[in-house]
Amino acid sequence: MNRNFCGKTRREFMWQAGGGFAGLALSGLLDRNFLAAQDVRADGTDWVNPLAAKKPHFAPKAKSVIFLFMYGGPSHIDTFDYKPKMYGMDGKTIEVKTFGRGGHRNQGRVVEPRWKFKQYGECGKWVSDLFPNVGKCVDDIAFVHSMTADSPIHGSAMLQMNSGKIQSGNPCLGSWVNYGLGSENENLPGFVVMLDDKGGPISGPTNWTSGYMPATYQGCVVRSEGTPILDLKRPERMTDGAQRKLLDSLLKQNESHESSRAGNSELAARIASYELAYKMQSTAPEAVDLATETQSTLDDYGVGKEPTNYFGRQCVMARRLVERGVRFVQVYSGGAHNDDNWDAHGDLEVNHNLHAAETDQPIAALLKDLKDRGLLDETLVVWGGEFGRQPTAEYAKGSGRDHNAYGFTMWMAGGGIKGGVSLGKTDELGATAVEDRMHVKRIHATILHQLGLDPNALAYFYGGLDQRLVGVQDTEPIRELMT
Repeated sequence: MNRNFCGKTRREFMWQAGGGFAGLALSGLLDRNFLAAQDVRADGTDWVNPLAAKKPHFAPKAKSVIFLFMYGGPSHIDTFDYKPKMYGMDGKTIEVKTFGRGGHRNQGRVVEPRWKFKQYGECGKWVSDLFPNVGKCVDDIAFVHSMTADSPIHGSAMLQMNSGKIQSGNPCLGSWVNYGLGSENENLPGFVVMLDDKGGPISGPTNWTSGYMPATYQGCVVRSEGTPILDLKRPERMTDGAQRKLLDSLLKQNESHESSRAGNSELAARIASYELAYKMQSTAPEAVDLATETQSTLDDYGVGKEPTNYFGRQCVMARRLVERGVRFVQVYSGGAHNDDNWDAHGDLEVNHNLHAAETDQPIAALLKDLKDRGLLDETLVVWGGEFGRQPTAEYAKGSGRDHNAYGFTMWMAGGGIKGGVSLGKTDELGATAVEDRMHVKRIHATILHQLGLDPNALAYFYGGLDQRLVGVQDTEPIRELMT
């Protein structure tokens, strides 16, 4: 077998030099110089860069989004939804309707909150001892305590939180943002995903897929340590000049192939991905290089110490990415399954103490850092999981709670969102939302609106219909939270 290409077969060499650069996720990062040269398609129509910056529907309040996703479902009644009447009820069996992975139940054993709450800020918001640092930021945060979702099962609930639907195959929120606004930076992904060091969430890439949209719009997984994007590094023993010559040759052949296939957006995106990946070899490492950050900044985020190091690095990177024009950054806390994430079915105290300790300081530092740099006004920060947890125990013994999609808490800060406010209520046990109920799609509508996109007008034609993130029925953003 001929191995004259840096010790590899011709096929291996070509793949690593071009197509292997971060896979199809990078196909959306289209090179402007290449596209600018494509004035006209073979059929005579103008060439349009699918990720060229687009005008919003109206003046936006936010330019970027950082979604802090607490995978597994944090307990709202142990974090931000204060339920004083539950104290003293521990172990008492009560009548209460719940629905989780264990099915429908009509009664259960109360597990009172395992942490104390105290008031923070001028607004007097009650926050659990799990989040003392976030507590200091409450005057910049809007809490929604009446969130509802359609599924109490991780896979489908995560799909809904990410894509608006419980079925797979639909574009996720970051993809809709990329589609609606395009990219502000030709050298970096418009949509970045950062996973927990313990693993990725259930359902994996379906949570950042572009679904029925072109691959142009899907998320790109970036790591906070080591090589930021897998397969991006130039193959060993290949010089820059040799790589440039190879890419020029590939470009000519691919252009010829594409010229007879006008309208094939995925093919066109793949062609341009080679050029973009070449440019990212220098730009991506710089974007995630924390060596340029001051030691004081790194200390604020908890970088370099446990248990905050990994999530802290991710939060610093998230700030650096939005500074460089990345539209949507999703950071996951929690990976793999069970106690590797917020899914506290067994020992609630052990589980939530661990994950809150990993995230509390970095989240607070992110909010403060964005504010100090003048970025919070144009960056919308979103916090939440796929659902909350029940007020009663899942098992005969222990403090674990089952899933709860009937009522839970999410919060937002920055990007034109009021600070120091709370909206909606769950009942006195936190079992279900009873006031100002807000479906997941209301959060999606709010995010799009703050970015200057009309959630009811942003559509993609597929399957004979104008598809929308928020579904077929018009959905209002949560205007009570807007400045």
